Amino acid sequence: MKVAFSRLFTKEGFQSGLNFHPDMTDILIAPYVKCGTTWMQQVVHGLRTAGSMDFDEILEVAPWIELAHDMGADLDAPQVSHPRAFKTHLPWDLVPKGGRYIVVFRNPLDALSSMHRFLEGWFFEAGSITLAEYARYVLSQGPGWWGHAASWWRQRERSDVLMVTFEQMKADLPSVVDQVADFIDPRFGAEVREIATKQASFDFMKRFERQFDDHLVRTRRDAACGLPFGGAASKVADGGRTVDDTVSLPKDLRAAFDARWRETMESEFGLASYSEFAKAVDARGYRQ
Repeated sequence: MKVAFSRLFTKEGFQSGLNFHPDMTDILIAPYVKCGTTWMQQVVHGLRTAGSMDFDEILEVAPWIELAHDMGADLDAPQVSHPRAFKTHLPWDLVPKGGRYIVVFRNPLDALSSMHRFLEGWFFEAGSITLAEYARYVLSQGPGWWGHAASWWRQRERSDVLMVTFEQMKADLPSVVDQVADFIDPRFGAEVREIATKQASFDFMKRFERQFDDHLVRTRRDAACGLPFGGAASKVADGGRTVDDTVSLPKDLRAAFDARWRETMESEFGLASYSEFAKAVDARGYRQ
C-alpha cells in the first residue's frame, strides 16, 4: 500500500500543483482526505451551474490540484462555469494562494475509518490490512489530520476562508449550502440553492455514484501505482453515516489518538476534543 501511494503523484506533477496561481475568484475546496471533499465539490458545482450533471466524473469539472498534471488536466484552462472550482488536500502552508477556500472538518476517527474502507479493494486486498494496522500507519505518517486542521484553523479570521464541518453537513445540509452560496456569490437565488441541496443529498449522489467514484484516477494512475485493473472505490457511503468500527480499536490506539489531539489542537488552541472544535467551527459560520 505504501509503495502504491508513493507512485500516485509524480514529483513533477505534485510540484506543478504547488506552482499553480489561482485567480481571486477561484474556489479551492480543501478538506483533509475523507472529510467531505467530493460532497463539497458537488455543492459548489451545483450552485455555479444550477445543477448541471454533464460530467463523467466530478474531477473533470473540479480538478484535483496536486494530481492535475499527472491526469493530463490543465489547471489554467477555463471551466464549464464561473467561478472555477478545484479540489485539494493541502494544508494552508502549502496550498496555492490567491483564491478563496472552503474547508470541511470531520472527526479524525471517522475519517480514518472511512479512508480504510475506501482503500480496501483498491489499494489493498479486502481483509489484508486491519483497521488497527491502518491506524498505526496513519499515526506514523507525521502531522496528518491534526497538522492539516491546525494549519487552517489558524486562518479562521480570514474572509476568504469558509469553514464547515462534515457533521453539520449531515445534520443541516440546506444551511451549509446557504453558507457556501453566500460565500461564493450572495446573488444565488432560492431555486438554485434548492437544486444544489437536492443534488448533494445522499439519495441523489448514490443514484449517480459512478460520477463520484474516482474511476478516472483509477484509469489513469492505477498502472503507475502498480495496482491491478478492476479495483473498486466508492465515495458515496451510507449517507455519510458513521459505521463505528473504530470501537474495535485497541485501547492503546485510541489513547494514542487522544494524545495526538492533546499535543496539537488542545495544546495550541485550548480545544479539548473534536466535539469542542466542531462547535467552534459551526459557531464561526461565514463572515463576510
